[in-house]
Amino acid sequence: MPSFSHGYAQPMTTRANDDTQASTADRILFMLKTRGPLKTTELATLLEVTFEATRQHIQKLQASALITGISAPTSGAGRPSLRWALTDTGHGKFPDAHSVLTLHLIESIEGVFGTEGVEKIIASMETTNRREYLQACEIASSLEEKVRILVGIRERAGYMAQMEAAGDGWLLIENHCPICAAARKCQGFCRSELQIFRAALGDSVVVERCEYLISGDRRCVYSIQPRM
Repeated sequence: MPSFSHGYAQPMTTRANDDTQASTADRILFMLKTRGPLKTTELATLLEVTFEATRQHIQKLQASALITGISAPTSGAGRPSLRWALTDTGHGKFPDAHSVLTLHLIESIEGVFGTEGVEKIIASMETTNRREYLQACEIASSLEEKVRILVGIRERAGYMAQMEAAGDGWLLIENHCPICAAARKCQGFCRSELQIFRAALGDSVVVERCEYLISGDRRCVYSIQPRM
């Protein structure tokens, strides 16, 4: 979970209470990261704390520019419902693996070897990762088990991955992209990722990206369905 090293004003009370305050704030950010925009009442229910306590945390997070309110239309009369979402600063609390260094490396390689040089490096990385993923999935006896293995690999790599049942198949959800800066610079990384998933899951499965962070969605989601 993210760490509050800046910007979150905690009350001057006991250390135990300080830790509880920070932990609750971390949990709010984590929930907004993994679940998307939520109402105060929804957060209170998930946190299992009072509405007032949740509201106080939200006020502090908003004052620190970590979250912002989004108006959502209601079905009836009255004021629009307000949901809370992470700001860019809030998203920044989740690590982007050495983003500055990675960008500099990509730009340097591109400057010396051109776009073709970058593509060759991505292809080499894809070959290595494909081998790793295929080997990991060899032990699986079902599609569900294969997806679960992929989720484990992606989770360890920092993608905050999870899986959900969808029709006859599954959704592989990546709530965070630790190489987002690099992916925005060179979308060959994203193309390679999709090809690796398809190779690991086999020809009997259709894998499609149905949500894409680079296109403006809040996360990347892959639909994994048996081929009919």
